[in-house]
Amino acid sequence: MSDFTFGNPEVVEINTDILLIGGGMASCGAAYEAKRWAGDNMKITLVDKAALDRSGAVAMGLSAINTYLGPDRDTKDYCRMVSADLMGITRDDLVFDVGRHVDDSVHLFEEWGLPIWKEKGSEGVLLKDGGKPVRSGKWQIMINGEGYKTIVAEAAKKALGIDNIIERCFIVKLLLDKNTPNRIAGAVGFSVREHKLYVFKANTILNCCGGAVNIFRPRSTGEGMGRTWYPVWNAGSTYAMAAEVGAELTMMENRFVPARFKDGYGPVGAWFLLFKSQATNGYGENYVIKNADMLADFAPYDRAAVVPTCLRNHAMLKEMKEGRGPIIMDTPTAMKKLAETMTPQEIKHLEAEAWEDFLDMCIGQAGVWAGMNIRPEQNVSELMPTEPYLLGSHSGCSGIWVSGPEDMNSPAEWKWGYNRMTTVKGLFTAGDGVGASGHKFSSGSHAEGRIAAKNMVRFVKDNAGYKPEFKKSVAEVAEEIYKPVRNYLEHKDKTTAEDVNPFYILPRLLQMRLQKLMDEYVAGVSTYYQTNKVFLDQGLHLLTMLKVDSQKMRAKDLHELMRAWENYHRIIAAEAHLRHIMFREETRYPGFYYRSDFPKLNEAEWKAFVNSRIDPDTGEWHMRKIMHVDLVEKFYGGGAH
Repeated sequence: MSDFTFGNPEVVEINTDILLIGGGMASCGAAYEAKRWAGDNMKITLVDKAALDRSGAVAMGLSAINTYLGPDRDTKDYCRMVSADLMGITRDDLVFDVGRHVDDSVHLFEEWGLPIWKEKGSEGVLLKDGGKPVRSGKWQIMINGEGYKTIVAEAAKKALGIDNIIERCFIVKLLLDKNTPNRIAGAVGFSVREHKLYVFKANTILNCCGGAVNIFRPRSTGEGMGRTWYPVWNAGSTYAMAAEVGAELTMMENRFVPARFKDGYGPVGAWFLLFKSQATNGYGENYVIKNADMLADFAPYDRAAVVPTCLRNHAMLKEMKEGRGPIIMDTPTAMKKLAETMTPQEIKHLEAEAWEDFLDMCIGQAGVWAGMNIRPEQNVSELMPTEPYLLGSHSGCSGIWVSGPEDMNSPAEWKWGYNRMTTVKGLFTAGDGVGASGHKFSSGSHAEGRIAAKNMVRFVKDNAGYKPEFKKSVAEVAEEIYKPVRNYLEHKDKTTAEDVNPFYILPRLLQMRLQKLMDEYVAGVSTYYQTNKVFLDQGLHLLTMLKVDSQKMRAKDLHELMRAWENYHRIIAAEAHLRHIMFREETRYPGFYYRSDFPKLNEAEWKAFVNSRIDPDTGEWHMRKIMHVDLVEKFYGGGAH
């Protein structure tokens, strides 16, 4: 700990050419790729709120790589799959770009030491040399992935050098340039371990801090509080920081509501795809088949090769609302069927794999099974749709509007600048940050980070004479960042119990207020994901008051200061989500949310991107619609659409 007192930090100023914010898969990919092109004269700095080895959505590990094409998969088919699952509104240029590059990242992972399952006769042969992976679906391959993130982080560390990586530093504000309009100039954050304020001046910045978790009230309460499906530390910082400097957001109305093993949020992909398990209602009926007619209301997407995730949820929610729950994953039948052709030794191996699926990526679910005496070969397990999440790399497409690849026949409005650059000059993003695409997962996020980084190096070379100068003084920004500390120090002695005080609010309690209003007014679990304009108006009214009250958050230590700033970011991401749902007057994602006042799909008027922008000078929101264009022909049930 330094000699500087709490609230009076040592200011550390760092000048760099390329600043990478975040330590997940996208940023690790960017670190590796940027170094390949930058040369020794270009300074690259990576700053991470956590520690690179276990940062981001892959922190705990994974049991599958969900995006790998291989030589027998077509990139256009990948675009069709992504589009269909996201109800027809994605940018084919961005998705195709990931599809054509993602395999190279997967080959690197294997080269770096990631164990990838191979088919019999293909053991020991690398994928790039023709090895055949064990697939758990058309696009997924199985891995032993408990060390996945540490392997990928090691490559990033080796590329950049440990001296260029700052861990345990939470970047909370991006800063615009004083002299050039709409130009990124730097970023400011604080150490969550020492009394240090970090001020970065940069030619270009990659903003890659994950999606948004805990803006909705989670299903887990009491002793389970903090258990979520997506990483609990993803606070919407990517979206909030970009929005605050005027970057245009897109598709922030979209959210993902995963159906997962109840209470532990354990993944279901391997159970559906590898183990061929069936999900049923409480009476053993396959609810997707049973409710096929209902899904026809959302044609043509109900005829996609794989029924979209939101429509499968839609069918599940009907069963739950009409009293035919709980929803069951029939693990014993699936394992029994697989065991029919196996030796006793192979059966034991299968049972081990059933547990390993969780131990590789969701240890909490294994704990739930153990604590409830569940053995998957003997007992069924409950499934439950979770609270909503905002993300752009998994089965969701919320995020930032970016410029796409130059070499595709895409509209001019999709490629105004460098690939993966936002509407703010010099500010790039990747992974969860890129909106209007999706289904990148871990490998695609890494590949997208690499795409962005290569273009950032080009940007630096093209803007070699640039000297950043901030619009605001460092002293002004420091006062903003440490306001929760000032609130605490000024008022803590006015009550006998410091946690009860009329002059400030604890970050934990402010977060509960945010989650409650989002849950009840913006289509959370308590309303079965339903909302309407009246609800949304009231939600916006309450959110506006919450924004005022957020200025009264306190921070009694660095950990609480981090929590306070995560809440600021969550509030901005939440407001974007609310405003987008209000603007899109249709139900585009049944099963994820319902506009009960506009319950139908409206292809004629709303097959469009919804974009928003905050004016950084006035704070006013501006919404607009951009018509959708297909670059890859789509087929549903045999016909073109």
